[in-house]
Amino acid sequence: MISAIVLGAGLSTRMGALKQLLPFGARTVIEQVVSTLHDCSVDEIVVVLGHRHAEVARVLAQWDVRTTFNPNYAEGMLASLQHGWKNVNPNTDAVMHVLGDQPQIESRVVQQLIAAYQRGDAGIVAPLFNGRRGHPILLNARYRDEILGLRDGATMRDVMRAHANQIREVRVESDNILRDMDTWQEYERELALREKVFA
Repeated sequence: MISAIVLGAGLSTRMGALKQLLPFGARTVIEQVVSTLHDCSVDEIVVVLGHRHAEVARVLAQWDVRTTFNPNYAEGMLASLQHGWKNVNPNTDAVMHVLGDQPQIESRVVQQLIAAYQRGDAGIVAPLFNGRRGHPILLNARYRDEILGLRDGATMRDVMRAHANQIREVRVESDNILRDMDTWQEYERELALREKVFA
């Protein structure tokens, strides 16, 4: 069983607008992320919400996902990841960390990560483009207690460093894995790139 945690709890401070609900094609940003995951071999999708959570939850009500409110969302990404790990199916075998502001995520990349995980014994699978790791990443559920035990100031990089010999890197053909959207300019960049793809 593979679960996906979608991080959709951010304050969108630098964006100046709630980026989860910005339009991206015919959908909102968060819906586009969820839609891509639905096209993949993911068994459950848990979307962690925070800032203006009721608005985002209403939009996601039509999708086959589980939304969960993280009351500590203002503490940052780690708090939302930990909340997500507490809310995935306790019997899941692996958990994928997915950014809620990465609407350009491609199903083929998600599938590459899943296939690499299922082929071998790597505990962590990460996409690689031009020597740089990006998102999403897929982790064996055996790291659950370690992730939940991380304290203030720690990040997932600490887990990755501690288990560097257990990471399998999957080379991908797109820099989509490296880009997220924190500013309006980055949002406009993603819209322009999308228009090129569908032109």
